[in-house]
Amino acid sequence: MITRTPYLEKVLPFVGKKLIKVLMGIRRSGKTVLLQQISEHIIRSGIPTENIISLNFESLTNISLTDAQSLYSHIMSKAKEKTGTMYLFLDEIQEVTHWEKAVASLLVDLDCDIYITGSNSNLLSSELATYIAGRYVHFNVYPFTFSEILDYSKQNGSSQTKKELFLEYLSLGGLPQRLCFSEQQSAKVYLDDVYNTIILKDIIGRNKLKDIDLLQQILDFLMDNVGNTFSAQAITRFFKSEGRHVSVDTILNYIEFIKRAQIIETAKRYDVKGKKLLSTQEKYFAMDLGLRNIRKNSANVDYSNLLENAVFLEMLFRGYKVHVGKLQDKEVDFICYKGTEIIYLQVSYLLANEETIEREFAVFKEIKDNFPKYVLSLDEVDFSRNGIRHQNVMDFLLSKT
Repeated sequence: MITRTPYLEKVLPFVGKKLIKVLMGIRRSGKTVLLQQISEHIIRSGIPTENIISLNFESLTNISLTDAQSLYSHIMSKAKEKTGTMYLFLDEIQEVTHWEKAVASLLVDLDCDIYITGSNSNLLSSELATYIAGRYVHFNVYPFTFSEILDYSKQNGSSQTKKELFLEYLSLGGLPQRLCFSEQQSAKVYLDDVYNTIILKDIIGRNKLKDIDLLQQILDFLMDNVGNTFSAQAITRFFKSEGRHVSVDTILNYIEFIKRAQIIETAKRYDVKGKKLLSTQEKYFAMDLGLRNIRKNSANVDYSNLLENAVFLEMLFRGYKVHVGKLQDKEVDFICYKGTEIIYLQVSYLLANEETIEREFAVFKEIKDNFPKYVLSLDEVDFSRNGIRHQNVMDFLLSKT
């Protein structure tokens, strides 16, 4: 497994600080391995292994520790005869009932440095999360980027070309463990299993949903329409055309449950002229392309939407807030913000002719600022013009922009 250096560079400055380190991300995105890499760094710094307690709450070994009092008592008992700071690594903490109480008490009653992971974005917004309010820092953990897949491939002596690996990434996504399968069919079986686990444990089980068929239909609609703007009303109209009547409020509730499981994310629309976020017609993107494709109904490969989704994930990984730009009757695929920095991106499959080139570049003509503007496609020829840079999507994903 490759060292996930960008994450370590963010987390390691907080080692030893009296703050809970929270790693959040979709199930199987690599949070457990990242915890191991942090633990290994701490051991190399001279901390004895007996001062490290690691618990994974998805393991039946720890089933007796999945309530706050049991967890607290177990850790205090193990730390009783140790000297110095204890380092606690608590994996998939959402499986522990009232975990916030246990973690908050440990922080007060024990000389400890705490690291936790979770697969539910609601982890830190629940009522009980007030127990640790102001005493944590959180980090989003994503599936492998294309750059990480390339590193993994080189490390393991793969003979695949960059383009072959990229097309495989668009098809099978970046969940780290799927890279362990040399055959695509085996990888798809694995992805199907992960998808069903997320549905059963993180959405149905956690929210006690009864209408499983409705959940599947909404998820299928969202996955089929990644990169398209639509509203909950549009989904309601779609169901009505299929002979099923579902209220907008029900649709919105189910979408919220799906988002909490971190299987999809939204990019809100931003009015470039009015300089404000809009509350309607956001875009939905899959947090892993492999999980998206395992549920896609059509056999056609929609490269434009897949490329757009890949760029969206890359910009999140790089720490940007990502919006969809509205410019009167035109759309900028992405406006990406990080502090005072802004990057504008248009994503296209191929710039097949002059008309396509003009359409993709024209939207930037009315944006008069001097922030970088990119048109990204799979073309090998450089079509840069008028201060607007054209770049191959693969090269952009591998760049340090």
